[in-house]
Amino acid sequence: MRAFPAPSIAIALALTVATLSGCGSDDPEPTASSPSPEPSVSEQADLDAVVKIDGKRGLYVRCTGTGSPTVVMEGGDEDTSDSYNFAEASVASETRTCVYDRANLGSSDPDPGPRGLAELVGDLEGLIEAADIPGPYVLVGTSGGGYISAGYAVEHPDQVAGMVFVEVPAPFLNPPPEIVEETRWDSPVNTENRNYLQVEKDAWAARRRIGDIPVTVISNEYAPEQIAAAEFPSEAAGMRGNVRAQRGWLVLSPLAEQVVVHTGHAVEEVDPQLVIDAILDVVHAAQ
Repeated sequence: MRAFPAPSIAIALALTVATLSGCGSDDPEPTASSPSPEPSVSEQADLDAVVKIDGKRGLYVRCTGTGSPTVVMEGGDEDTSDSYNFAEASVASETRTCVYDRANLGSSDPDPGPRGLAELVGDLEGLIEAADIPGPYVLVGTSGGGYISAGYAVEHPDQVAGMVFVEVPAPFLNPPPEIVEETRWDSPVNTENRNYLQVEKDAWAARRRIGDIPVTVISNEYAPEQIAAAEFPSEAAGMRGNVRAQRGWLVLSPLAEQVVVHTGHAVEEVDPQLVIDAILDVVHAAQ
């Protein structure tokens, strides 16, 4: 799926705590009702596995680092977990960090679709439960992944400690027929079997205040020559109003801030350190 620069379109492995009992005859025997201690933050193990989210369908997840909150990174359209290779180690050096492959991508199992916002958020919910990924969460969404982050936050506001949006546009208004055709969930070029345009609209329409949490919205301001090179008039209009439109995400928190860049849509490729710093700033504020 082509990335549209204009409005467009983690298991911590279950840890077994070995209870060491003394060998002397004076030591009390453990009882069946004795609770097992919970794994501490320092005991969180690295994870690299496919977990079953509905008893049969598997999603690949990778978690590294220790600490709280847990950062859950959501890739852009058709992007696998590897799209966050640039930030994973840096963020994991500060706190627990998880990335995953959505259905139909990378090492995850297929899903024939159609995949709307409910299905995408449902998969993330299932993954978090099946992989026992500890909350609260700082949700990071790049481009089309931001709609899923926003959808999850609206459904589970009490579990979200912060958010970072990396160039997540407002919905594409009046898309030309070519884009409508290309982004149909059953289009031959739609690898994710995702109803792209409807997902955008649904996530945008569901926006509401999540809480007094740190939120950073990174938005690109397009240069005049970039706008002039747009393929469609509606795309040019979206590029022209991109920064203003993305302010719509600020409704999620009274602490939300917008950072304006001049990198183009692929911020993480042009200035990866800026994205890393934005994530860590939100993590530290959430802590």
